[in-house]
Amino acid sequence: QVQLVESGGGLVQTGGSLRLSCAASTSIFSIDVMGWYRQAPGKQRELVATITRGGITNYADSVKGRFTISTDNAKNTLYLQMNALKPEDTAVYYCHTRRSLFNSWGQGTQVTVSS
Repeated sequence: QVQLVESGGGLVQTGGSLRLSCAASTSIFSIDVMGWYRQAPGKQRELVATITRGGITNYADSVKGRFTISTDNAKNTLYLQMNALKPEDTAVYYCHTRRSLFNSWGQGTQVTVSS
């Protein structure tokens, strides 16, 4: 199982930016898909963005054009650059990996966008 540690959450005003990081305990070359999910209070966890080993990205419609997912293979780290943040982006953000049949989750990092 891959150990994941997220960082970079915090409080930001509407229109601001944050960058989330997720450090993996193993080489991300061995991971099939990495992604970010979020869960707002009283809501189900939802996909934000994913990136495959080959670099193919996928975004939720609600974040397209504002968020960018990327990796740094040398640092075994996944990033989520979030720009033009809105109050509805407020949630706990989770890093996720899928390697073969195994899924791993980080502990989550809180993002709060004030209006």
